[in-house]
Amino acid sequence: MDEQERHGAQELLAARFEAHRGQLRAVAYRMLGSLAEADDAVQEAWLRLSRADSDAVDNLGGWLTTVVGRVCLDMLRSRTARREDPLDDLVRLPDPVVSRADGVDPAQQVLIADAVGLALLVVLETLGPAERLAFVLHDMFAVPFDDIAPIVGRSPAATRQLASRARRRVQGAPTAPDVDLARQRAVVDAFLAAARGGDFDALLAVLDPDVVLRADRGAAGMGVSGSGRTRGARAVAARALTFRRFGRAARPALVNGTAGLVTMSAGRPFAVMGFTISGGRITEIDILADPDRLRTLDLDLDA
Repeated sequence: MDEQERHGAQELLAARFEAHRGQLRAVAYRMLGSLAEADDAVQEAWLRLSRADSDAVDNLGGWLTTVVGRVCLDMLRSRTARREDPLDDLVRLPDPVVSRADGVDPAQQVLIADAVGLALLVVLETLGPAERLAFVLHDMFAVPFDDIAPIVGRSPAATRQLASRARRRVQGAPTAPDVDLARQRAVVDAFLAAARGGDFDALLAVLDPDVVLRADRGAAGMGVSGSGRTRGARAVAARALTFRRFGRAARPALVNGTAGLVTMSAGRPFAVMGFTISGGRITEIDILADPDRLRTLDLDLDA
């Protein structure tokens, strides 16, 4: 094969890869909860494909999915090995996918298909790397256990058990929001109005009695009262009142496809707030206020 033929073959391979990029990024996002790391995993899959004998690959999409799964598993294991035991209530939230309130960009839609909200990603963060891989690949992307087993170094039966344990954890968590976006927005708007007005009773009216608020302020928030978890309607309502001045600069947005807010300070994003709403009340609030991570997100909400 001469140079021109090699170039043409590489361009064809790149085009075939691009046809799968959206799904591969969705796999990696569910595995890692990080948009930047997901892009790194997809890029690594391309590098491995470009070095492989692609002519010998019968199912390119399946091959790439398992490659991305293997790359993500290595990244999760490395992340786990580096992590020190955190303070009990210290929180690190997954990256949110933020869109304008009037709709999700088609390029983002595949990332959050199948109701992949922040609450679900928080639950996935509690799984071990192998459990997370087995659950994500099998339950979310229908990869057979026979194909997952070599990645995790287990038998297909043992891999099935990994996914089963993960599934019980996921199904036991309140991750499914009300699906009606207009109803979600009405609840979030009521929460925002109550916070802006300092109306404690109105806040209690929109909060589930067992609501959980998770706040991630990053390294700057280590040991600060603004970081960590807050549980219970009265405690969360009290915390919400402290957001009063920032609430006045809040802008409606979609956060992983559900009604949320982006709050501003001095013209810059101060926090992204995602909500899980069930039965007309807020059951979970996830707040990303880490300035370093906010700078890496696409938060252009202008029409």
